[in-house]
Amino acid sequence: MEKNYRILVVDDVAENIQVAMNILREDSYELSYATSGEKALELIRSQDFDLILLDIMMPGIDGFEVCGQLRTYPRYREVPVIFLTARADIDAISRGFEAGAVDYIIKPFHAAELLARVRTHLELHAARQVLRRHNLSLQEKVQLTERRLLTELEQNQLEMIHILTELMEFTSDETGNHIKRVADYSRLLAELTPALTEEDAEIIYHASPMHDIGKVFIPKEVLNKPGKLSHSEFEVMKTHTTKAHQFLQKSKRKLLKAADIIAWQHHERWDGAGYPRALKGEEIHIYGRIVAIADVFDALTHKRIYKPAWSMEDARDYILEHSGSHFDPTLVDLFQQHFDQFTQIAND
Repeated sequence: MEKNYRILVVDDVAENIQVAMNILREDSYELSYATSGEKALELIRSQDFDLILLDIMMPGIDGFEVCGQLRTYPRYREVPVIFLTARADIDAISRGFEAGAVDYIIKPFHAAELLARVRTHLELHAARQVLRRHNLSLQEKVQLTERRLLTELEQNQLEMIHILTELMEFTSDETGNHIKRVADYSRLLAELTPALTEEDAEIIYHASPMHDIGKVFIPKEVLNKPGKLSHSEFEVMKTHTTKAHQFLQKSKRKLLKAADIIAWQHHERWDGAGYPRALKGEEIHIYGRIVAIADVFDALTHKRIYKPAWSMEDARDYILEHSGSHFDPTLVDLFQQHFDQFTQIAND
């Protein structure tokens, strides 16, 4: 056994202290003593001990109260306390265990018993500390593994989104540049929105490229029609929002859940006149409201098979004109205030 353990002996009888300390010196412990509960608490507050031998019955603050106060100090919550008692008083011994003692010794001391019990409880205490350190180390390893797995899952989600957006480009007139710009606009607007966090901005950046993923389910003759869609064709086109939701809704992963929200809701309107569910105002998720502005601004400012490109200013004026009807007015204000940043993304 190591010989650097620190033990506090507390007894109101000096002779008992002397006998105990003489016995304990056989194992070369570092020893301190107190002749009252008050003095014991002073030493406990100022020093660290590995084990305490504590007399139950003392005038003033007795052993029960010392033990109770001892457990209020975090560093002493598991330090073993062995009660010292002059007789085998079952009630007193029971109170001692309730107060937090781990064992008791009856006075007068028998050297072999005192040494054996002190050694046993010091070894148990040391073993518990080793086990705790091991558990903490194991917990850290588990947390590290969880973080690694989470990173891998997020990377898998990003790869899935990348594959699906490439599929969307292949099956429609959407271009990779449009998808990238919508993601950049969306992240910028999210960063400008006080209610959203940096994590929200990153989520919307990675999820917004999926806003039109439902178009892969739309017939090509409708999707790529160069002229204006008929009423029935437009009704078919509108189903890309619900088809995307049906495709994405079962995922529990945060990026794909966000993609589901965006794909399902980015054609809703602030005034409730949008589709597919005619949501109104803040019934529309903030992600959907943000992407609605980003998608329309980019669609207006770039050429499509059915229309020429608008100027940046005309597109801005359209969005301002439809603030409070099509678009969230608070987001439109942010868009207007930082319009130069949006035009910079559009020109990159």
